[in-house]
Amino acid sequence: MIDPLELYETGLCTGSGAMETATGARWALPIRAWSSEPDDGDRGLLDRCLGPTLDVGCGPGRLTADLGRRGTPALGVDISAVAVALTRARGGTALRRDVFGRMLGEHRWRHVLLADGNVGIGGDPIRMLWRCRDLLDPGGSVLLDVEPPGTGLRAGSVRLVDGERTSAWFAWAWLGADALTSVAAAAGLGVRALWQVTGASGPRWQAELEPSDRWPCR
Repeated sequence: MIDPLELYETGLCTGSGAMETATGARWALPIRAWSSEPDDGDRGLLDRCLGPTLDVGCGPGRLTADLGRRGTPALGVDISAVAVALTRARGGTALRRDVFGRMLGEHRWRHVLLADGNVGIGGDPIRMLWRCRDLLDPGGSVLLDVEPPGTGLRAGSVRLVDGERTSAWFAWAWLGADALTSVAAAAGLGVRALWQVTGASGPRWQAELEPSDRWPCR
């Protein structure tokens, strides 16, 4: 069985690839969009990055590099060596790291960025948001893309597909705007803002979360 990371890295190099659910639903990964320059949809997140920013799952680094050009300290992290190399090649700073492992700047990031659905990494958005909250400084925020209202919170097994090649199954999740408040609260965060923008790939829902005054039990 092929490691998902292998097919992910192949897709970053070729610009192709798809994700498939256990029910057979399949859609193309927007790798070319990830590899292009930021569009109007991305700026909905980038314009709110006003201090040191950690770009989780940075991919080929369009957001990390753009923040650097703006003069905003930014670090991209990704489990893929190819993604890190691509980010560095476009002028961004990046490290090969798992966000759930030891991270530079623990508790000192002004913003943590979860673009392109990366809140779904690991199949548990509450766990992901807890981790992001732990990385923030006291006045920091999490900036993220979410799915449209009506999606709710869904989790399941997916795999990557490249032609006739398929990867092993791995956990992924989708967090809709309608489920954001409850999921954020379970991770000790409140919704500061929720908005819709339109980019090259169409409408996107985005949000900014901040640590809440009332902490739930973990």
